[in-house]
Amino acid sequence: MIIETRLARRLTALALTVLSLTACGQKTPEPAASADAAKAPSAQQAQQQAEAAAAREQEAREIAVDAYIFGYPLVTMEMTRRVMTNVEAPAGSHAPMGQFVRMREYPTAAFTDVTAPNADTLYTTVWLDVSRQPWIVSQPDMRGRYFLMPMLDGWTTVFAAPGKRTTGTAAQKYAITGPGWQGKLPAGVTEYKSPTSIVWLLGRIYSSGTPEDYQAVHALQDKFTAVPLSTYDQPYSVTAGRVDASINEQLAVREQVNRLDAVAYFKLLASLMVTNPPSADDAPMVARMARIGLIPGNEFAAAELDPMLLKGLAEAPRLAQEKIAGWMKAGVEAGENREENGWVFSTRTGVYGTDYLQRAFITAIGLGANRPQDAVYPTSEADADGQPYSGANQYVLHFDKGQMPPAEGFWSLTMYNADFFFVDNRLGRYTLGSRSKFSTNRDGSVDLYLQRESPGTDKESNWLPAPDGRFILMLRLYWPREKPPSILDGSWKIPPVKRIE
Repeated sequence: MIIETRLARRLTALALTVLSLTACGQKTPEPAASADAAKAPSAQQAQQQAEAAAAREQEAREIAVDAYIFGYPLVTMEMTRRVMTNVEAPAGSHAPMGQFVRMREYPTAAFTDVTAPNADTLYTTVWLDVSRQPWIVSQPDMRGRYFLMPMLDGWTTVFAAPGKRTTGTAAQKYAITGPGWQGKLPAGVTEYKSPTSIVWLLGRIYSSGTPEDYQAVHALQDKFTAVPLSTYDQPYSVTAGRVDASINEQLAVREQVNRLDAVAYFKLLASLMVTNPPSADDAPMVARMARIGLIPGNEFAAAELDPMLLKGLAEAPRLAQEKIAGWMKAGVEAGENREENGWVFSTRTGVYGTDYLQRAFITAIGLGANRPQDAVYPTSEADADGQPYSGANQYVLHFDKGQMPPAEGFWSLTMYNADFFFVDNRLGRYTLGSRSKFSTNRDGSVDLYLQRESPGTDKESNWLPAPDGRFILMLRLYWPREKPPSILDGSWKIPPVKRIE
């Protein structure tokens, strides 16, 4: 981090004020010629000054909203990392840096580390810091089983995705290297270069959910290892993690991020951009953020900014969060997302370029989303008539014979509450999909029942329990079929969810 003297920071703040004045069409004031020349401003001058101040405030607000959206993925990733690695040893969904999380069963309704979790795979994940040296991951022979090991950089970009679709299921070794690393790797090790120092290997291994299949997946999970390059082919002992008592383990990460005020948020963002630098394509945004004193590597000295700038900054979190939340609908109108029978989805996930709002939106509703070739996530908040889902009603999703979701990996339909977390229910059922044993209609079609109460014992195999209030549905197609019928080219259409009268 660049250390500045107090004087330097004051000069920087003064320069920013001058730039803001200039941008608003105001000239830097000349020194007074004499005391006699100093006069109270006229009404016209007072109005001009007020308009200039309002313009500075508005400009700061607009830049701050854009900066908030730009940094939302990086801040969310950091807050997620802090929570998930704040343990001495692996336990449940948490593990220290450099040590694998090996979840032994599907997540439950108590899981709130990330939004929109799935209940089809056993998460096998690790957080790595590749700023000093590469880490080498060893993957066992997966014996034909579907799995996916996407690697996310600090900005949530999936920069590599080893898995059954891309690299097959044979045993593999790969090195994850940092942005500035140059060196030689051991023979037989594939390099994946991360654009940032922080990397989240968010692995998923498919399981049918039976005790026997759980055991088979556990055996595979135990063979995954991660070691620093310096200890490769040498005995390696992990060290205990350090627990930070100040980290909030109770409040969902997204809520922690959303509760940060503008100053705390931008201070964290500025520090994170040192080891997780914006890409070259982000240069215009970096220059824009500098106008409000937000510079990678510099301390965000909010106290020394023009009061009008600070006033504009203060509203940024609320305005940006509203803009992010509204992107599901606005993204359709902008042509970046697709809407089909009440379902909204996008094939712009995993790799975002300069599409900052899309990236922030995906972070908010499904942190860790994959590339579309690996997964598509149609989401629905309202029925076929456009009415929001409610547990007070009963719904059905009908699939004609031979028209189940076309996926080479697996598909599933998941029920979430209004915050994109699982809905607790007596069956412990959060999803229906490829592994479900559905009862079929006489014509071979399948009806899925989405409601709070059981539709009856004869239909319970097709029942996805809903909460009392509002809920959200997400359809997952892992490794979606590329040839017709395919959701990717529109040759397969998602049927509407209809309310049962």
